[in-house]
Amino acid sequence: MSQIMLYDTTLRDGTQAEDISFLVSDKVRIAQQLDELGVHYIEGGWPGSNPKDIAFFQEIKNVTLKQAKIAAFGSTRRAKTTPELDNNIQTLVQADPDVVTIFGKSWDFHVREALRISLEENLELINDSLAYLKKHIPEVIYDAEHFFDGYKANPEYALKTLKAAEDAGVDCIVLCDTNGGTLPSEFAEIMAAVKEAVSTPLGIHAHNDSECAVANSLMAVSLGAVHVQGTLNGFGERCGNANLCSIIPALKVKMGHECVTDEQMKTLRVVSRYVYELANLIPNKHQAYVGNSAFAHKGGVHVSAIQRHPETYEHMRPEKVGNATRVLVSDLSGRANILAKAEQFNINLDSKDPVTLEILENIKEMENKGYQFEGAEASFELLMRKALGTLRHYFSVIGFRVIDTKLKEDDKPLSEATIKVKVGGRIEHTAAEGDGPVNALDNALRKALEHFYPQLKDMKLLDYKVRVLPTGHGTASITRVLIESGDEGSRWGTVGVSDNIIDASYHALVDALLYKLVKDAD
Repeated sequence: MSQIMLYDTTLRDGTQAEDISFLVSDKVRIAQQLDELGVHYIEGGWPGSNPKDIAFFQEIKNVTLKQAKIAAFGSTRRAKTTPELDNNIQTLVQADPDVVTIFGKSWDFHVREALRISLEENLELINDSLAYLKKHIPEVIYDAEHFFDGYKANPEYALKTLKAAEDAGVDCIVLCDTNGGTLPSEFAEIMAAVKEAVSTPLGIHAHNDSECAVANSLMAVSLGAVHVQGTLNGFGERCGNANLCSIIPALKVKMGHECVTDEQMKTLRVVSRYVYELANLIPNKHQAYVGNSAFAHKGGVHVSAIQRHPETYEHMRPEKVGNATRVLVSDLSGRANILAKAEQFNINLDSKDPVTLEILENIKEMENKGYQFEGAEASFELLMRKALGTLRHYFSVIGFRVIDTKLKEDDKPLSEATIKVKVGGRIEHTAAEGDGPVNALDNALRKALEHFYPQLKDMKLLDYKVRVLPTGHGTASITRVLIESGDEGSRWGTVGVSDNIIDASYHALVDALLYKLVKDAD
């Protein structure tokens, strides 16, 4: 099958999403990750639009990339000027990228209403902008903005805009579904017309407003496109762009096209989460291929089947994209789930072992009270170890007290926790302040235990979630607290449930600390 060129626009189109903003240093680090992943083109930004993008093109010259080409993005020249005098065109040339990508208008509606020029003038500015850039930049890509809407409104004119680009000698013409409203069923007719009108290699740039960006991108490839644009995790304006984390494995595994190597594709999940981290966003656990839940199994029948033949409930092997099969434990679980989780944690259980049934009954009873273990696998492992009698007794909490004090109406409340713990034969009684009662309790627990277990200093509380469960009445409702903790090497989740939010938090905190000690001892 043919080689498909991957063009990433996370650093430009992706940053147009709400809540996403990267520093120049972030953009350089992401570019390095994209290069390691095997992406062929990395669009660094629009150097004519802001100082940050100009700085990126300066900084990236100090970085040695293995294969990726750096692309600068911009527009065709303005009307009533020439490329030599157009500031946007000149800024693109001055950025000295490997590739320049510019967009032009394909939709007659935009030409008349946005540019307010004649249709013929638009063809001229597309052609001479691209012809000028071809004289100064080794590779030039043309993004036909709003092409699909333009074709549906005036197919003859939309194709003329592509012909104007081809006559300028561009290296690739990219068909853009800028509003994201095109459906896969519309592609065959439109692509056939395009291939008849021009012979330049074709690409696709799809937005996700109709939830079809990935499908449209794959459809375009099946119809002859050899260049695919998208962003990591589908970041982008409005509903986002085509998600390269879904496109890459679909192209390689399902369609048989070369785009990255097998080894590069195994880093896909790591790169996806790396970009989430720099964007300061929580990864989408339900994201296809790379999400935590992408290959997670909850129902006992499913688990029993995948243990014999993974393909029964998995569309591909998760290891190909750096993910893994996960077995969730819940009130839907059967013995197969328990045994699979025990194997994952290197705990020796047998399906006929009475302890297996005891754990299963405990889980169902605890979930009936409001516990859930899908996001709290560390608490589940501790539960199994307790049932087996293999959990070492590291410490016990004799008691604690948390006090919130508000001295003035406009002042922030002060939180203080005191705690008494017993380790071996010694009792430690200490106090700590914090930003809120849970943070104060966490600080007091650590302060009391770090003297005995210095490794707890390496551990951080990464996420804290509270959910009020639909049981009880009003303020007497049951509260479930999920805590994510981590150290340099791993992350783990713990859970606590109580009708008192501090007590629920306490149970989740104790499990988090205990799991760190168990993990480091193994």
